[in-house]
Amino acid sequence: MSSESIADVVAALSGGAEHAVLAVRGEVVVVRVGDVVLKAHEPGTDADLLAARLRIAEDLPGVLLPPLGPPTTVHGRVVTSWPYGTPVAQREPDELPLEAAGRLLADLHRVAAPAGAPEAGAWARMVRAVREVPRGVAGAGVVADAFATLPARGPDGSTLIHGDWHLGQLLWRDGWRLIDLDDLGRGDPAWDLARPAALHLAGVLDAVTWRRLLDAYLDAGGTAVRRADPWAALEVPARALVVQMAARALTAAERDGKRLDTAQRALIGACARIVSSHAPVAHG
Repeated sequence: MSSESIADVVAALSGGAEHAVLAVRGEVVVVRVGDVVLKAHEPGTDADLLAARLRIAEDLPGVLLPPLGPPTTVHGRVVTSWPYGTPVAQREPDELPLEAAGRLLADLHRVAAPAGAPEAGAWARMVRAVREVPRGVAGAGVVADAFATLPARGPDGSTLIHGDWHLGQLLWRDGWRLIDLDDLGRGDPAWDLARPAALHLAGVLDAVTWRRLLDAYLDAGGTAVRRADPWAALEVPARALVVQMAARALTAAERDGKRLDTAQRALIGACARIVSSHAPVAHG
């Protein structure tokens, strides 16, 4: 997105009022106006599916941050509005709210997806990330080869899952709540633990931090994995998240003209290990 189009979206969201730009992530723009946060979603966002996800959030206010209303359209973009809250601060691992995060995720996974809930968008998000990697970028080949080791689609499930869960999806508003519900829906709860599991496999997340999160989740009744063998359920989702995060890293580095940082290079290395230890899957 050009700086001019970002400015246009910000101006449309704020309506000329005093505001602060909280985030610009690719095509997504998030702006605060007073105590309200306005999010312009990616072009092509399905407003009806998003509205269905927001209705689920309205019924789970103790777990999910409820929106301030249904989606609207501003400047040709689907826009949602939310109460302002405090995100998780960048801290040392021992200061992160890992126990609260694990308990909150367990609370979500004890909920059966309501009738008519959309399918969680987690698998589609991963596939899209791989397809968006620019051709010819160094590392693109190993990411594509790692992607080829995955099944044609993710496992089905009837649990309500977040679909893009990580610590950045926690917000403090009269307690911790989950935000960014674009991929909320029915699916396999192991997917919501896949990102931290993938970071652990890649050597980015240390074993103590991973164990704190996993133990808090299981102690609170989380259903995604068995304590005796969590990797039985996590191996494929975690492998998929390694591929997704590596793909996003390559795309962002190419877009921004930056080199990969240490953690991003570790993800590319993890993709290479996946290729060396898993055969490609023939998709019929």
